Amino acid sequence: MRTFIIVWLGQTVSIIGSNMTAFAFTIWVWQLTDQVTALALFGFFKQVPQVLITSIAGVIVDRWNRKYLIMLSDTVSGLLTIIVLLLYITHNLQLWHLYVAVGVKGTFEQIQELAFSASISMMVPKPQYSRASSIGFLANSSSVIIAPALAGVLYTVIGLVGILIIDITTFVIAVSTLLLVRIPQPSLVQAETQSHTDLKQELYFGWHYITARPSLLAMLALMSLFWFAYNLSNSLSSPLILARSGNDTKVLGIVSSAAGIGGIIGALLMSAWGGPKPRIHGVLLGMVGAGLSRTVFGLGVMPLIWIPAQFCSSLNFPILGSASDTIWLTKVKPEVQGRVFATHSLVVLVASAVGTLIAGPLADYVFEPAMMPNGSLAPILGWIFGTGGGAGIAPLYVICSLGMLLVGLGGYAFRTLRDVEIILPDHDASAG
Repeated sequence: MRTFIIVWLGQTVSIIGSNMTAFAFTIWVWQLTDQVTALALFGFFKQVPQVLITSIAGVIVDRWNRKYLIMLSDTVSGLLTIIVLLLYITHNLQLWHLYVAVGVKGTFEQIQELAFSASISMMVPKPQYSRASSIGFLANSSSVIIAPALAGVLYTVIGLVGILIIDITTFVIAVSTLLLVRIPQPSLVQAETQSHTDLKQELYFGWHYITARPSLLAMLALMSLFWFAYNLSNSLSSPLILARSGNDTKVLGIVSSAAGIGGIIGALLMSAWGGPKPRIHGVLLGMVGAGLSRTVFGLGVMPLIWIPAQFCSSLNFPILGSASDTIWLTKVKPEVQGRVFATHSLVVLVASAVGTLIAGPLADYVFEPAMMPNGSLAPILGWIFGTGGGAGIAPLYVICSLGMLLVGLGGYAFRTLRDVEIILPDHDASAG
């Protein structure tokens, strides 16, 4: 686990810096536009290039040195942050500059994520897959605690310039740690389709691999539905808090940190416990728990409800994510994981991008006007969500959260999904 831990530590520092910048941009853009759509477009413009690059990225990850790909992504992200910094200090930064920056950064982050995911099975032994995946979730959860708290305080002290400088420094640290280790690579000789097939076959390989295994296809459909509902609601969470707290960035930071604490505890629990068996229970019950907690969050109107609800919601994501990752790592051959994981990411990203894209217009132009004092939904839902600013975001958020819950419960209705670990042999036990 030594190599994995070193790489993980460097990436954790980098993620903290990036999330500090993202938090600062959220405040800056909300103060500039006061629109959900403007914030939601950040996610959309990040996801669209990821959708376009994912299939090619899978081929790249299976063919090229994965360590160098991770380093390349960190380097590009650092250079983009420098460009944004220069635009800001010269008073030339505009909203569309940020959209372009997150799009380019998202492209390389997708390559980095696939390279890192496909490297786990090469860096750690099979019995440690679940723990390695849960430790990976610690990076995101730690950043969700540290980044909003730091950025919320530092934004008023050192401003956007200081936060961007911190972000640049974290990229340097991440690249430096990668220089210290060697990440093993899969043997290209073992890859059945690696050497003598054309690009078109390579691009479709992951899809053919998954569709030939109905249980993996069911897993993919499940995750796509869940992340569609999640990303739609997640695009609404910060605007909901800011709208209902009078643009109080400290409240936003505290609620975000509570989510991070829940994520860390969930990741530590998975690391020590290893997760439920069969793993599919971790996936489905994690979805149910997340959906239920977020439903409570959407019904709340004050930090006293938001904080514990976000904590409980985030507690579930390392459990469901680690369980899902372990199933895929165990069932898919290491030498083709880049292409198969790329197909998985592509489908989930498309679903996520659609959810992100429609979140802003639905909130700004449908639900918010409908929940104004004289709106069409105010007489029906006003007694639950109130009326006025933010009241329209809340019911849309609750609808999405209930959708997440129903996806988890619905998974138990399908044997192909419910018994995925029985139906599919492990990759090292399969003859073909």
